[in-house]
Amino acid sequence: MVFKRMMRAFGVGGPTVDTVLNNPNVRPGELLSGEVRIAGGDHPAEIDHVTLALLTRVEVESGDNEYNTNMEFHKFSVGQRIVAQPHQNLSLPFQIPVPFECPLNVVSGMQLSGMQLGLRTELEVRGAVDPGDLDPIWVHPLPSQDAVLQAFGHMGFRFTKADNERGRIYGVPQELPFYQEIEFYPPPQFSGRLKQVELTFVTTPHELHVILEADKRAGLLRSGGDAYGRFAVSHQQAVGTDWTATINQWMAQVSGSRW
Repeated sequence: MVFKRMMRAFGVGGPTVDTVLNNPNVRPGELLSGEVRIAGGDHPAEIDHVTLALLTRVEVESGDNEYNTNMEFHKFSVGQRIVAQPHQNLSLPFQIPVPFECPLNVVSGMQLSGMQLGLRTELEVRGAVDPGDLDPIWVHPLPSQDAVLQAFGHMGFRFTKADNERGRIYGVPQELPFYQEIEFYPPPQFSGRLKQVELTFVTTPHELHVILEADKRAGLLRSGGDAYGRFAVSHQQAVGTDWTATINQWMAQVSGSRW
């Protein structure tokens, strides 16, 4: 995949830059690899820094207001103090480790509505930063995460949307300043008691933390509000866990239904 643009800092006749990804599809913890190609323009050009950044859209709550912003969550230098001579071709190979907490935007081959993830090439010239364009990447679940997501599908949950929220979840080894929420409508047998269920993964190299949040409907003899469930297992254990039974039991408990 090739993304070409003129370096705006140099104007007409300046060098052009292509960011070439070997494969835009990746999973958390894997390497996103490729190269930044610089083609010299009509005159010599000095580039102080070439930096790649992973970005995503994050919802921020500020007082009574909410807004969305592009947030960088991983930066990686691929070159500095580079002189591009006229019509010279330069190649800067890179391998970026994708954080294990990276949000997902593809599940079972389908893009998650509301999720934007991308790689941006930043060029610093004479102290000014040219942020460039955001080029999409596709982050698929790890096998451990997919085991949980497949259980949601088997149980009849209906995906509604996914987003990232700035903040931290207490009691889990979260490192990024935001977390992803994947929202579902509950299966029919629980829809009268639960409005929706939100799924969050906090992933480390060795463990998968699964956080569930159910929005309970108020009833004549029951109160509404949120109920939470947390599960922490190794990636190997997660693949072998019967998540359908585990989630079903938790759902029955928080909804007050018989299981």
